[in-house]
Formats: sequence, structure tokens, C-alpha cells
Amino acid sequence: MKTQHTAYSILDLALVSQGHSLKQTFNNVLKLAQQAETFGYTRYWLAEHHNAPNIGSSATAVLIGYVAQGTNTLRIGSGGIMLPNHSPLIIAEQFGTLASLYPNRIDLGLGRAPGTDRETAEAIRSDFMHAAHNFPDELEKLETYFTLENATSKVRATVAEGVEVPIYILGSSTDSAHLAAKKGLPYAFASHFATTHLMEALNIYRNEFQPSEHLKAPYVMAGVNTVIADTDAEANQLSTSLYRMIIGIFTGKRDYVQPPTAMTDDLKELIKHPQVQQMLKYAFVGSKATVKAQIKAFIEQTQANELIAVTNIYDIEDKIQSYKLFADIMKELH
Repeated sequence: MKTQHTAYSILDLALVSQGHSLKQTFNNVLKLAQQAETFGYTRYWLAEHHNAPNIGSSATAVLIGYVAQGTNTLRIGSGGIMLPNHSPLIIAEQFGTLASLYPNRIDLGLGRAPGTDRETAEAIRSDFMHAAHNFPDELEKLETYFTLENATSKVRATVAEGVEVPIYILGSSTDSAHLAAKKGLPYAFASHFATTHLMEALNIYRNEFQPSEHLKAPYVMAGVNTVIADTDAEANQLSTSLYRMIIGIFTGKRDYVQPPTAMTDDLKELIKHPQVQQMLKYAFVGSKATVKAQIKAFIEQTQANELIAVTNIYDIEDKIQSYKLFADIMKELH
């Protein structure tokens, strides 16, 4: 039996691989996006993070413009922009400009977390905590700047007025599910790393959803980690880069994406740790056939309208191949 039609997209942090320059990293981001366009992906999102040497997507809007310029049909956007880090006026101006340059192709996914440590969050915006607590109000301000009605206000984002930029609410707990439902906006859950509350958040969103001018019925996006190769053995070896990255997060030793290695006994033992297992609950590693069964089960469980795949692989060619195989799986499931 075929599953419902599920769109498929990419979430990228522009992770820097060991021995690669930032320029090389950004070139690879564009190369992947250009390939993704030919594979039938719906959108390519970049995530905002700060003060992390292994993440290149800190100036998210700038990188979105670079990728949009080098592609033709793919939707390019943020997954997400961390709203409390910024003045809503500045975001409206940035994304109004992007959407004027690349009409009907720019998405604005918004998150509430800082995407960094506390000290850096305060360096970005001194009243970060206040803005985070007032996320719904900040969202309201941002939406107002995109309206034609705001033309009579004293404070305007003139480049954003009347410009079409769809807003998506991102979440990793249940908080944002209530807000996305109340606003009638699409909801993207970060199940590629925050796995605990996935089903609870989706139930809240669907049960509380109020139709809006943006959306008549709930629209769910769910994040998954994927490492796909021609064989299970090859995929397992490629996935050692992802596992080392996750272990680095828990041990406070964040590092560049490491080249894949053999799956050592030590690494196998570390992967068994409950925290690592929980974080990688929706990490699908293996050959096309292996991952296809897992993806099919995940779609049936979540009834997601769209999957957004995160593939943390050291080498760009291996990464492109993994995303090609993921696209093949999604096409075959329809």
C-alpha cells in the first residue's frame, strides 16, 4: 500500500568538515542545493546558530541569498531564524528583500531558542530573555511589517510590505505547537534531534489548529536524520561522523565533522548511551531498502505532510548520493 503524498526537503547547518575552509563549505552548500533541485526536493532550509566553529550558517539570511541566486525553482529559507535574536523589523527587511529578489521562493521558518549559549545570546541581543518570553508578540510585530496596512505606520519595513513570505513555526517541545495551531501556521518539529515530544506536539497542533488566511488545514513537517549509501555497511561507516558529532555535543567537545572511520567497539559502546539513543531515535542509517522501511513506518506514525532530512556526512559527494537515495525512496513511497 502506498502512503499519502509526502513532500521532502533538506535542512542544512552548513557544517564545516575537518580540513575544509568556510568558502569550500559554502560552495558545497550551493552544490548540494543545485543537485537537490534536480532530485525533486521542495525546499532547502538553513539553520541559524552562533559561536560554533563547525557551523557555517550563522549569517543565515546572507547564505539564503547565495543559495537562492544559484538555484532556479527550489524554495530556500530558514529552519529557522531565531526570532528572539533579532528585531522583527530587521527580519522583515531581510526577508522582504530576499523575496523581492527571488519571488515565491523564500520561506521564513521561525524558532524561539537562541541557537547558541547564554553569553552569546546576550551578546546578540541584550534583552534576549524578554524577547523569548514574548515570542507571540514578536511574531505579531513581524507579521504586521509584511502587511500593506502598515504603510500608514510611523515604523515601516517598506521592502516587506505586501511581499509574499510564508511563515513556519519551528518547535522542539510542545510550546510552539500551541502557537502554530492558534495562528493557523505550518508547524515544523525538530525530531531530528528533539525526539521526546514529537507525537505529543503533533497531537496538540492538529487538535488545536484554527484555519487562517495562510492555511486551511494543519501542515506538519518533521525532521529526520538520514545516512543512506549503496550498502548497509557503507552507510554504517559514513554514520560514524554523525555519531562522533553527537557525542561531541554531550561531552562539550564540539568539533569539525570528522572523516568516517571503522565502527570501533568504543564507538558502539558510546552510541548505546541512552541520551545518544534518544537523540538519534529518528536517525535512519543504511541502504536504500533498509531506510525505505524505516521512513515508511515514520510517515505512517506521524502522518507528516513533509519530511525535512538532515544528513551529516563528511564528504560532499557521499552527502549528495545519500540525498539522491532519500529522494528515490520518497518518490517510490508515493
